[in-house]
Amino acid sequence: MIILSGIQPSGTLHVGNYFGMMCPAIELQDQGESYYFIADYHSMTSLYDANERRKNTLDVALDFLACGLDPAKAVFFRQSDVPEVCELTWLLSTLTPMGLLERCHSYKDKMAKGLAPNHGLFAYPVLMAADILIYDSNIVPVGRDQKQHVEVTRDIAVKFNQAYGETFVIPEPQIRDSVAVVPGTDGQKMSKSYENTIQIFGNEKPLRKTIMRLVMDSRLPEEPKPDADQNIAVQLMRLVATKDVADDWEERLRAGGLGYGDLKKGLFEHYWEFFSDARAKRSELESNLDYVNQVLKDGANKARERASKVLDRARKNCGLV
Repeated sequence: MIILSGIQPSGTLHVGNYFGMMCPAIELQDQGESYYFIADYHSMTSLYDANERRKNTLDVALDFLACGLDPAKAVFFRQSDVPEVCELTWLLSTLTPMGLLERCHSYKDKMAKGLAPNHGLFAYPVLMAADILIYDSNIVPVGRDQKQHVEVTRDIAVKFNQAYGETFVIPEPQIRDSVAVVPGTDGQKMSKSYENTIQIFGNEKPLRKTIMRLVMDSRLPEEPKPDADQNIAVQLMRLVATKDVADDWEERLRAGGLGYGDLKKGLFEHYWEFFSDARAKRSELESNLDYVNQVLKDGANKARERASKVLDRARKNCGLV
């Protein structure tokens, strides 16, 4: 089984990234041949500062390795270090229907947020399809909002196979429903575009302030909260505390007598403890950047070995060689 996943270096990684993509990917590295990449090509549709892209790319590498990605188990690399993916993107583009791309939610959502339309945003799913198909990926762990792109990948692969013969493996998305959508500080899905994120790493004081700013309703502490399971802090608590602990906080809130401030303080303590080992590991990695860069270089070499074989097969099947 070949597993493939990627994450954009478009900003500081947050708790939604961790539970939505990173944690599932780290768990899967023990279950198959894993390819995990930093999607710097994809970041070019929304980030136009070269130095910031370089910094973000390094930060993603540090964060992922600190959180448990093991380069002895998974191939970890920068997307742009495997240029074969760009050629495959073109091959796939020649068979991708316009209507298929026009129906993609991601493009519509970004246009609704005021982003200037460009070909990169519109063709994003084709590059994503190339990312997936070029490693013969079987399993693609994604957030629920990315499921459609895997479905688009499947459609494109089927169309190519029908036109030129069996070329690509048809991948399957894998979504953990329990944490597919992580709530942000305002109750919407946690996202950098909504400015409602909680960082994985950072200084204690500003992170505490972020959690203390979680949006709550105006009910008094003594009032029972029959909808306690819908409370943002309770939902986040279930991610960073044991089930028994989270159940206890929820029941206390449901019964009445628990103030939102005390709930947020409890959430911060469990959040801070949850990432304590990862913070220590990241500090070690920051003092050994040569190791981090070597991991990415070695990963790219391994990724290119597989990518070149798949690209050669596609080139041959469609008559370019």
